[in-house]
Amino acid sequence: MNTRNRYLSGFLFMLIGILIGTLLSLYQQGVWINDHSRVSVTEVKRSSEPVIPEQELKNVDARFLFRSVAERVKPTVVYIETVVPVNGSDMPDDENHDREEGFWDRFLPHKARTVGSGVLISSDGYVLTNNHVIDDAVQNGIEVVLNDKRMFKARVVGTDLSTDLAVIKIDGSDLPSIVVGNSDRVNVGEWVLAVGNPFRLRSTVTAGIVSALGRDVQIINDQMRVESFIQTDAAINKGNSGGALVNTSGELIGINTAIASQSGSYQGYGFAVPANLAIKVARDIIQYGEVRRALLGVSIRGVDHRLAEELGMNEIRGVMISEVAPGGAADEFGLQDRDVVLAVNKEQVDESNELQEKIAVMSPGEVVKLTIWRNGDQFDRNVKLGRLESGGSELFSANRLQLRQQEEPQDNPENGDYGDGVEFGRFGTLGFEVMALSKPEDARKFDLIITEIEEGSEAQKRGLKEGYQIKKVGETAVEDMKTLQDLVDRSLEDRDSVVLQVETEDGAVGFYELKR
Repeated sequence: MNTRNRYLSGFLFMLIGILIGTLLSLYQQGVWINDHSRVSVTEVKRSSEPVIPEQELKNVDARFLFRSVAERVKPTVVYIETVVPVNGSDMPDDENHDREEGFWDRFLPHKARTVGSGVLISSDGYVLTNNHVIDDAVQNGIEVVLNDKRMFKARVVGTDLSTDLAVIKIDGSDLPSIVVGNSDRVNVGEWVLAVGNPFRLRSTVTAGIVSALGRDVQIINDQMRVESFIQTDAAINKGNSGGALVNTSGELIGINTAIASQSGSYQGYGFAVPANLAIKVARDIIQYGEVRRALLGVSIRGVDHRLAEELGMNEIRGVMISEVAPGGAADEFGLQDRDVVLAVNKEQVDESNELQEKIAVMSPGEVVKLTIWRNGDQFDRNVKLGRLESGGSELFSANRLQLRQQEEPQDNPENGDYGDGVEFGRFGTLGFEVMALSKPEDARKFDLIITEIEEGSEAQKRGLKEGYQIKKVGETAVEDMKTLQDLVDRSLEDRDSVVLQVETEDGAVGFYELKR
């Protein structure tokens, strides 16, 4: 080969290298940088009263009412496509998706397009949606299509894992935006409409009723999750996530988030984040770039029949404070262990997640009025809420295992002479308590017996029972409280779940997976 040909060959290889490098750059997975923009004109439209008075609604034929609401709401609900990276044959399973196919897919990272919905909450282009709709998007990988078919690229403003919500921004003005209602005024049995894009069927409207309120269905994968969903039987399917749940006045009362299904498609029930909570999260993200979460500083549990009897209550109601965090807001303003919270700002609460949501819609520094039951007396107490710092480990329950020693009185024959041979450990995140009894043959080894299951906890929902004895964590046998503590902590930290092997009182062996 002569010198000229060698130069030409080298130049050709260099061009090929540049071409391949360019293509790789185009396919490179990007990382979103939060757009903490300063906003001076953004306005979210809130409604303190129904847009259409209740008496007027009663006189309107449902056929024309639904049509009117649909016409008003559809322009404010957007279609979202997100490009996400996938490994090999792994595909996202939460929403509809299309694999991007082509010649270069044989050599370059695979990507897929996922589909979801969002709601325009301001005329200058802020869109409220679910975090899982836009999670893991590649750079410039979020596309928003309006009802009138206009198309925009969107950027992420901020996300909140604890509520599975996110705010994204498109560059526009004078855009149609939804009117936000008061989700605290929603009642079981009232008509609602779900608007979204199921199965890529854009601007789909379905109708149903509110089936239940305050549902905690354990679907948000975050240790600080806030779940108090509105449940509806309006048809919600994959692609509806992030869309609007509206009342018959056309007001936003929820952000559609999840479905209860064994098949992956609609089977009767869907769940929406209440609008009051969703808008609080959105406003914080727009203003601060993050959610500023108010903190009461307590561990709590719902009051059941047994606990009401133990406390001497005449009614089964409220949420009991099982532990007050030293130095927290509750401690500073005189709340005590075993106080029962009956209401928040005169709104009754009877479940732990209801109290959690009531506090979550407030901001740090706000004063909340709590109605408290204590030893037969009822009174109101104003508490100035603290702030949950980033990385904080406590919200309304202990999010780490807390081990405590407890000695029973030795002169009480009903309790037995336990002395130093008993320990109690409380697993606040998972919702159960364990008693460790030393074995007669070896005081360094213990039988680990579940002595208490919290109402509504993960342990109760997974079927753990009082009296079960914990034998293993994963594949590792446990015979003392510290080992149990370390293994549970490690498993929750590594996998956000733990598998317990237990032995029932009848001697049967069972396996239970509990998620944080």
